[in-house]
Amino acid sequence: MKRNSSKAGIQVKTRSLWTQVAREIVKSKTSLASLVVVILLLLMAIFAPIITPYRYDQAIFTEAHQPPSWKHLMGTDMIGRDLLSRVIYGARISISIGVIVQLIGLAIGMPLGLIAGFYGGLIDQLIMRFVDAMLAFPILLIVILIMVVLGPGYINVLIGLGMTSWLQICRLTRGGVLDVRESEFVIAARASGASDFHIILKHIIPNILSPIIVTVVLGIPHAIFREASLSFIGIGINPPTPSWGQMVGEYYLMIQAYWWMPLFPALMIGITMVSFTLVGDKLQDALGLGRK
Repeated sequence: MKRNSSKAGIQVKTRSLWTQVAREIVKSKTSLASLVVVILLLLMAIFAPIITPYRYDQAIFTEAHQPPSWKHLMGTDMIGRDLLSRVIYGARISISIGVIVQLIGLAIGMPLGLIAGFYGGLIDQLIMRFVDAMLAFPILLIVILIMVVLGPGYINVLIGLGMTSWLQICRLTRGGVLDVRESEFVIAARASGASDFHIILKHIIPNILSPIIVTVVLGIPHAIFREASLSFIGIGINPPTPSWGQMVGEYYLMIQAYWWMPLFPALMIGITMVSFTLVGDKLQDALGLGRK
């Protein structure tokens, strides 16, 4: 009976925490506006094939280099492709990469961090020394080296970015486990004969999840920017498939004559990064995880 009461208390506390987070976001006009933009961007990415006015690769050579107009709201590129359609479809590529890369990082980094922090000893040393060695190098440089080996392409970008996205999550998870594993409720669970898996799943993960969620949310714009950097230098997404970084890299030399071509995808990168970052920062503050 006491165990059931304890579980109910944890569930109520968790619901209360996330209700407070929602209230904090709603109270801030900037955070609320950023959240709305994030939701719109996600919807645009999901429904890109439906809402694009033209196919993203449809070239109409007689309409090349047209500035923004009612027919083509963002203009056309050098072979007559509608930029609005390419920007919308580029949202699907860029945002899906940002989200999937963070999920890959979560799937790799969290289990390794849990194992390192919970069991300690040699396995902790091996995992954390590898993480430290990887973090000693610039992450983007490591990704570029991976992409040079793998070659450009959507799947290869996911592999390249995913192979480095787990490092911070692993370190954060391990630190959280070290703070929690000697707590009274964990000691009590051990004394009652609970298995390691049960202790990790029921007692440790719920108590370290908040900072991990914030890290994942803040990691999405960083992954989008890294993909944009790779595509800008030609080792990211293969044309004609559009991503915002690939479009900026393809059009930036034409900015003086055809300003609209690089401007709109660059704006989308900026808007996306700012919106996700503001939402992540507010989430961090609402959960009491802000830096002191």
